[in-house]
This record gives sequence, C-alpha cells and structure tokens, in this order.
Amino acid sequence: MLFDLDNTLVNLDEAFREWVAEFVEEHGLGSEAVDWLFALDREGYPHREVFFGVVREHFTLSESAEELWGRYRRRMPYLVRCRPEVMDGLLRLRAAGWKMGIVTNGTADNQLGKIQRTGLAEAVDAYALSGLEGIRKPDVGLFEIAARRCGMSLGAGGWMVGDHLVADIGGGRAAGLRTVWIDRGTWPRQEHEADHVVTDVLQAMEILHGER
Repeated sequence: MLFDLDNTLVNLDEAFREWVAEFVEEHGLGSEAVDWLFALDREGYPHREVFFGVVREHFTLSESAEELWGRYRRRMPYLVRCRPEVMDGLLRLRAAGWKMGIVTNGTADNQLGKIQRTGLAEAVDAYALSGLEGIRKPDVGLFEIAARRCGMSLGAGGWMVGDHLVADIGGGRAAGLRTVWIDRGTWPRQEHEADHVVTDVLQAMEILHGER
C-alpha cells in the first residue's frame, strides 16, 4: 500500500496558510498580500522556485528567489502535521499485515523533513522521494523503488492512495496498482479511472481494511 504525502497523509494547504501568515508579518506586507499569495498559489505554479521568483518581483524583496525558496523548505516541516487519527489508521493497517510506503515528489530536504518531523518515518515501512531518486511521479520507477523497500514487488499488486490524478492515480495505474483518489475539489468534472473516490485519507484506509 503506497501513499502520497502532501494533502494525503499531511495537510499541506493548512501548513501553507500558516506559512503565509508568518511570511506576510515578517515582511510587513499587509493583509492584502495574504489574498494575493493564496491566489498565486491557486494558479498552480509548477515549482516553488518559480513561485518565489514571482513573489520576489511583486513585493520587490531584497532576498533572492533561491533564498526565499530555501527558507520556505526549511520552515515547512515545522508547520506540517499528521493528524493523530491518520497516524492511528496507519498503525492499524500495519497491524493488519499491510506493508506501507510513501511516494512523494519534491525536494529531498523539504519532504524528508516532513516525514521525519511528523513521525511518519516510523509509521511506514519505506519511502521514495523524487528529490533523492532523481525521478518523479508518475514515473513507474519511483513506485518500484518504494515497493522494493517495503520488501514487495509491483507484480504482486497493491494500492496507491493520493490526491493528484496524474501523479498518483495515473502513475499508480501505470504501475499496476489499484487506486484510491482523494478528491479535494481541485479537479472539477475531470474524468478519472480510480477504483475508489473519497474526500479524506481515513475513508481510504477503511476501504483498504475491507480489502485486506
């Protein structure tokens, strides 16, 4: 059983809101900047480094985009949280005999920091991070690494749970896994081929308990 990290096992949106509040206060940007940053985030910039380039230019900040991006990466692991009920769900699945891994895109320092500081590193059997492996979901190779580190193979089948239709659901299906899509309302009216659709990872865990 493989899980995505951001907005699957942890609530990245909530952490981002906390970061925005801190960033605006630190730079004395005013309340209008909060809405502007949220709107920029919703535009879906492909990489935070690009995001911070736009932020730096808009607010004429003295720090470089690379500096802003680095500070963001160092701060986010302290803002991201894994709900106790999600952690309990993982422990229940492990007790039921599942092998579990995390498959996530992102820089190594940011994603590894989140996994370690939330306690997820101890709750799962393995993880595969694009920033460490040099390949990104939906590349099947990242799923293969995670499965192998769990002592399993993709050929034996399994599940992928995540919120991104391309990286998680498309990638999981390409890897031969059944999928549970966590629909957070960011892909309205989008066609999909997920085996199950839920709105919260806890619902996905209940489905997997039934499958076991």
